[in-house]
Amino acid sequence: MPCNGTTTADDFYSGTKAALAGGTTMIIDQVLPTRDETPLEAYDKWRGLADPKVCCDYGLHVAITSWNEQVAKDMEALANADRGVNSFQVFMAHPEGFSLNDNEMYGCFHKCKKLGSLPMVHAENGQLIDIKSDMLISQGVEGPEGHLQSRPVESEEQATQRAVLIADQAGAPLYVVKVMSKGSADVIARSRKHGKVVFGEVTAAGLGTDGTHQYNECWRHAAGHVTSPPLRDDPNTPGYLMNYLANNDLQVTGSDNCTFNANQKALGKDDFRCIPHGVNGVEDRMSVIWENGVHQGKMDPCRFVAATSTTAAKLFNLYPKKGRIAVGSDADIVIWNPEAQRMISAKTHHQAVDFNVFEGMVCHGVPEYVMTNGHIVMDEGQLKVTQGLGRFVSTPPNSQAVFGRINIRERVLEQQPLIAHVEPTMKPLYMCLWIAHYTTCNVRTTGSPLQHSTQSSMVRLRT
Repeated sequence: MPCNGTTTADDFYSGTKAALAGGTTMIIDQVLPTRDETPLEAYDKWRGLADPKVCCDYGLHVAITSWNEQVAKDMEALANADRGVNSFQVFMAHPEGFSLNDNEMYGCFHKCKKLGSLPMVHAENGQLIDIKSDMLISQGVEGPEGHLQSRPVESEEQATQRAVLIADQAGAPLYVVKVMSKGSADVIARSRKHGKVVFGEVTAAGLGTDGTHQYNECWRHAAGHVTSPPLRDDPNTPGYLMNYLANNDLQVTGSDNCTFNANQKALGKDDFRCIPHGVNGVEDRMSVIWENGVHQGKMDPCRFVAATSTTAAKLFNLYPKKGRIAVGSDADIVIWNPEAQRMISAKTHHQAVDFNVFEGMVCHGVPEYVMTNGHIVMDEGQLKVTQGLGRFVSTPPNSQAVFGRINIRERVLEQQPLIAHVEPTMKPLYMCLWIAHYTTCNVRTTGSPLQHSTQSSMVRLRT
């Protein structure tokens, strides 16, 4: 697929083949429009690339790389049943300049709310990254370590907090992709405790390796770990994120599989800003999470199933068609052997890329049998896939798991009477209004904002 000024090493055939080899029976890929494409045009191009090649079922979410009335109309068309897109991603930082500002993000999130679609965000402070990157280059820092140094933890944490605030003010839910730092995870967990409808995704790479590799003396090895947000150089971060995932403070796992061979990563050999961002993960996601989660005693098998399958199916409104074994559900079944072991290596994986960020990792837990739509594609570890066997799966709007609470809160708000109580003994006189609201808002009187918290609260209006 086109990405970062080049084309990924994996296409839809090798990528979905690798997914099935690892026990993943459906993927959701991201459509990334170029500067000259509309979201609708990019969607049609992605369907043309995927339909003839996919070995398993797939869905799409679409990146919103600019904002205007035409883009909003394209979102409406994409959300219709004939195209079946119920999630749209924005970037707060992007190497090709596809990020949106706060006003544009608000408009996009508000549109998603009206469509019953799930807004997604890549959360980093893009302006700060640009400043830091230029500064490092001027100081002679050109290698992959500069990528990490230009994107401090605080940049991800601050952007996550900002995105949560903007979505909340727009009355929309939020799905934060690729959570890579402790601070960002803390923001999501804290926001959920305060009643915000926000979901956090952590990647296989974020759970299975760390950013210290970006300081490796081998340039290829270091560049092979460049992704964004970056893998953090605190070696305790993967365990920290796994604890959050195990306890549902982070909800889902993705692969963010975006692979580039050595010659492609070398586009940035003299300037880390030009290194294509992306790592592997689609084939090894399940085994890495089992190894570092279940095998280490941090999560039980039921939580493993939820974090790797069921929760995502619910958020993207595919449940119970996907994410469940039951009469009427798709026959996507994985028989998992928790005792079997395998060593991850680029020499043996099924992807087209020449590098693996989990190289040499020994995992307990591998798929022995994999069935997709009733077709056995792995039998006793032997993979037999068919190009084009997979289907495009529409993701309908208004997922109950995403919008259930939001819709109820709005209905309660509409039915809630405003009860005014005058306190005659107070000077100056105050009026107390009890109001119920599901999100923060500003009430302006005499030019000053009075902020009230989530849920029920009392706002004093000076009269």
